[in-house]
Amino acid sequence: MVDLSDIRKEYTQGRLDENKVAEHPVVQFNAWFEQYRGTSPIEPTVMTVASIDADGMPWQRILLLKAFDEHGFVFFTNYESNKGQQLDHNPNASIHFFWMTMERQVQIQGRVEKVSREEAERYFHSRPRESQLGAWASQQSRPLASRSELETRFARLNVEYQDREVPLPDYWGGFRLVPSRIEFWQGGEHRLHDRVEYRRQADGSWKIQRLNP
Repeated sequence: MVDLSDIRKEYTQGRLDENKVAEHPVVQFNAWFEQYRGTSPIEPTVMTVASIDADGMPWQRILLLKAFDEHGFVFFTNYESNKGQQLDHNPNASIHFFWMTMERQVQIQGRVEKVSREEAERYFHSRPRESQLGAWASQQSRPLASRSELETRFARLNVEYQDREVPLPDYWGGFRLVPSRIEFWQGGEHRLHDRVEYRRQADGSWKIQRLNP
């Protein structure tokens, strides 16, 4: 066994007061996100997306957040991928942001819904052309005999769509996670972290409370 017990860091950068956070969690998220983005991270929108497969096994993967507002948090994928099929079977999901340089985490739980075809079209055609072709070339999550097979498909598609717009595949689009719970975590000294939870109530309002670390 590799013993890692001596690796330890004290968290000292800040505090989080449940009496001073925004009334709406998306307003609070935006404030934290803009602060994090201001530190010039390599990829400010990176997040972990968790889903559950048909056997009840949890899956996680890193994706990029592409939009958010009071209605939810949006990401895009191949609907025929593992995550796409899992989210179609069980729309309960979670996304997680870990902003280590600021000693902060945000955890969001809720249910996903597919974005409209129009919204998917707008985002798809804003991507680099090579990324659009990649969405056609990759049969995401399916077995692949070799990388050369994937590269051959990409090259063929590059020629096929050389002088015309790359269409949005029918199997490609986005999910919006509509949150029912959002938790903000600020690291604290002696592992006395600050945790503030927002829970959506039946009337659509949000209940704010502090949690034990």
